[in-house]
Amino acid sequence: MSQLASPPPAEGPVNLPDLELSLRKPRTFISAFFSFVAVSMAILAAVPLFGVLIMLLVRGGHKVASAGVRLFTELPPGAGMAGGGIGNAVVGTLVVITLAALISVPIGVLGAIFLAEFGPKSHTAAVVRFCAKVLTGLPSVLAGLVAFAAVVVVMGRFSPFAGGVALAILMIPTVLLTAEDALRMVPRRMREAAVGMGCTPTQVTLKVVLPTALPAILTGVMLALARAAGETAPLLFTALFSNYWMSHDPMRPVATLAVLIYNFSSSPFPNQIEIAWAASLVLVFIVLVTNIIGQIYTARARRRR
Repeated sequence: MSQLASPPPAEGPVNLPDLELSLRKPRTFISAFFSFVAVSMAILAAVPLFGVLIMLLVRGGHKVASAGVRLFTELPPGAGMAGGGIGNAVVGTLVVITLAALISVPIGVLGAIFLAEFGPKSHTAAVVRFCAKVLTGLPSVLAGLVAFAAVVVVMGRFSPFAGGVALAILMIPTVLLTAEDALRMVPRRMREAAVGMGCTPTQVTLKVVLPTALPAILTGVMLALARAAGETAPLLFTALFSNYWMSHDPMRPVATLAVLIYNFSSSPFPNQIEIAWAASLVLVFIVLVTNIIGQIYTARARRRR
């Protein structure tokens, strides 16, 4: 009769103090030290940001509250004049940003579709990716010079269209690269399922891949719009500025918030400086609302999936 195997010997009690973290241990001390440094640097970097936001809310909010609706219905004040508003600059900013989006978004998305779906490993795709990554660091003043030479010199006048072209040059790389990443994130099984149902490559892209990646693409578009909305140098070379409302002729100089802030921030007149603070607050609010709308749309699209 075979003997039953004896049970394994019981393990000794676990020494709990050995599992506790102690700053006397080099690894724990180094981890805690660098965590402290990282948090300190983050707080230090946030102090100037929140300081500017608080000053913006205080000074810009005071002017917005005192002027009320007149701030958005009146024209900018002249030198030494009281009152005035930023109505034409708000309209001009919205027009220029809309033109930039109409130019950059189709080009960026179509380029991303080619890079991600139809020619991801081609030499053309490699060159386009390299150029897009280089253009993401392009100084905005160079985009303004390119638009000045290509549009203003050719047409012989400053215009919101020229400003839209300048901002579109800055937006296209961001839209293209973020849209390509969004298309690549679509699961491969969705493409294979569509092909198995008899869809052509174009149908797979337009009816499966693009709608699935649309929330992420929209996020990239919002980031590009946020960058373009605050640019000043390109608009100085293209849209210039105007003290009047935008006329029916689209090929006339137009006022924008960024250029108004640039012009009035160095003014010796207190009223114009207050107008510049109010315009800064409005510009930040426009960018914030644009980003919030994009995030809400993205969240809803993800829930529907």
